[in-house]
Amino acid sequence: MRFLIILISGFLAIGSPATTQAEPAESILPLRDRAALKDSLIEQRVQQVLPGLMNQTGIDMWLMISREYNEDPVLRTFLPATWLETARRTTMLVVAKDKQGKVHTLAVAPYNVGSMFERAWDKQQQPDQWQALNAIIDRFDPKTIGINQSTIWAHADGITTTDHDRLLSELKPKYKQRVVSAEPLAVGWLETRTPQDVAQLKKMVAVAHQIIAEGFSADTITVGETTTEDLVWWFRERVAALKLDTWFHPSVSIQRSDDAGFDHESTFDADPDAPLVVMPGDLLHVDFGITYLGMNTDTQQHAYILRPGENKAPQFLRDALAKANQLQDIFTAEFAAGRTGNEVLASSLKRAKEAGLKPTIYTHPLGLHGHAAGTTLGMWDKQGGVPGDGDYPLHLNTAYSIELNNAVMIDEWNKEIRIMLEEDAFFDASGVWYFNGRQTQLIEVPSHAVFSHQF
Repeated sequence: MRFLIILISGFLAIGSPATTQAEPAESILPLRDRAALKDSLIEQRVQQVLPGLMNQTGIDMWLMISREYNEDPVLRTFLPATWLETARRTTMLVVAKDKQGKVHTLAVAPYNVGSMFERAWDKQQQPDQWQALNAIIDRFDPKTIGINQSTIWAHADGITTTDHDRLLSELKPKYKQRVVSAEPLAVGWLETRTPQDVAQLKKMVAVAHQIIAEGFSADTITVGETTTEDLVWWFRERVAALKLDTWFHPSVSIQRSDDAGFDHESTFDADPDAPLVVMPGDLLHVDFGITYLGMNTDTQQHAYILRPGENKAPQFLRDALAKANQLQDIFTAEFAAGRTGNEVLASSLKRAKEAGLKPTIYTHPLGLHGHAAGTTLGMWDKQGGVPGDGDYPLHLNTAYSIELNNAVMIDEWNKEIRIMLEEDAFFDASGVWYFNGRQTQLIEVPSHAVFSHQF
């Protein structure tokens, strides 16, 4: 004799955003308003960040040159919102410091580029764009001319071979000798967050957290029916419904008390043709990020599907999460301005292992790109240090995805699991703090059992 168990959970189908929860979009602006805000944020970065960076890096003139549809990643961060991050024909931006130390932002274009880059080319008087650029260079007579070349950061390596060769062919001989890599200036520009950026990132991360809470809820998950791939596309649809973007395709994975092994690296490349059905007792994981106002979030959290009769997750899973939180605390306590990512990684891993943890740390900068320019603190396959960007020192007023995992042996499941966390945080003079807190409790999703006829 056996019983047919029908599992029911919620009433909302995958693909339909929850209507019973508080709307997370209250802080999301209409497109017109967010374009104005994005342009304002760019203007504030130019005013607050560029002068100091140019003095620190010793670069007197910064040239960014791009042709339409092959844009320099840094140049795109200066373009006005209505340009949709694309150049027009050949776009030349010039950031130049005069003899009095004042920074000027000019566009070698027949029009202004946003509110900050003033038109500096009269096409009627001087038809040749490169001659117009040379006239500006003569005007400022810079000792150093920075261009975006880098062997470490792709973000700072945006000048194409064609534009690089054309620039050198057009420059006067004395200026050719003054061309240097703008890598430190480009990375500094990309990694430094203003107070206005931070205010918006707080709101963005709160929205991302709320979307995860919606996705990992009984309003979205029908236990016994919903698959991991259903959830992945629910997150995509939810973001689209809010007129936001994702900078990477989300992933959803499951760990459970079965004989299957778990490779945390596989969560980044799950097979959509072999999704798992969400069942009671499952430990779910999501990796999810949104893009808004030219900035990005990146979050990983866990949820537990309650078994019928359970009102909270098992203590062994709650203890596993607590150990991952302990790893976060050990790691972020090691942050200090001037220390390299590799130094912080090594000391954090040493302390964590001494505390009995089994850590893997792979934290990256966050901001104008998801995997942003700045200090890298480990990669999942480079726990001995990351050459190049791992040797770069930490700077204040920078943001990071605190991304890591801790492996724990679960005797009740007779297997090792990994608690994989990622929370967005800011590093300033006070230390590391999270934009909207961090996960310290598993999201608990109820499932209910209704017993029908026996047969």
